[in-house]
Amino acid sequence: MPDRPLPAAAQCAFDAHPAGGLTLAHDAGGWSLQDQGGALGPLRVDFASGALAYRRAHGKDRQQGLGRAAGRPVRGETPDLIDATGGLGTDGFVLAHLGWQVTLLERSPVLATLLADGVARGRRDAGASAICRRMRVLHREAGAYLDRLTPAERPQVVYLDPMYPADPRSALPGREMQYLRRLLGNTPPDPELLPAACRAALHRVVVKRPAAAPPLSDMAPSHAIRMGGTRFDVYLVRP
Repeated sequence: MPDRPLPAAAQCAFDAHPAGGLTLAHDAGGWSLQDQGGALGPLRVDFASGALAYRRAHGKDRQQGLGRAAGRPVRGETPDLIDATGGLGTDGFVLAHLGWQVTLLERSPVLATLLADGVARGRRDAGASAICRRMRVLHREAGAYLDRLTPAERPQVVYLDPMYPADPRSALPGREMQYLRRLLGNTPPDPELLPAACRAALHRVVVKRPAAAPPLSDMAPSHAIRMGGTRFDVYLVRP
């Protein structure tokens, strides 16, 4: 996806459904989502600096629950993994750092624009380049995409991190989540997404959930890995 031009799908999304005072802007740092009211600072995808750069430099990803849940690629191999809920790409970047070849699916054209821009800039950064070259971004509806995969295209792992509905009793969420809720609303997860992921994955499906939340569906996970306030439900796929 080009760095500069705004993809037509993203522009159409804003034209058809103005997202609560949000707009896309481009500057020297790339594309960003901005709050026209000024209450929130700009939101952009940045894999080359900040918390992700610190984690990359200090090897923080290898001990985390996500890596344990997805499994570790064999040294020298880069097996395929599909992150079917790409979002802002944080977990996709972590998985690519661990050695996976990651395809990020994102249904929102606006988020897909930010994500593709972040990957493109990351490929030009000396520290993040090798990781971002193991990432690609597709603007797709995940369930339909997964069901159309040929046998040769099926990934080892499918990862899901559906946005959890807002709890009106909880404190105001962080800036990134405020942006996401204003952009996407509180659309519940697609009930067919987990079955589609299980049909597509060769080895396992990993679902990220709040620690106290119920499983994503009536399907019981094979096991779960808990890390603080987060739980990773693992569904082992049998031939």
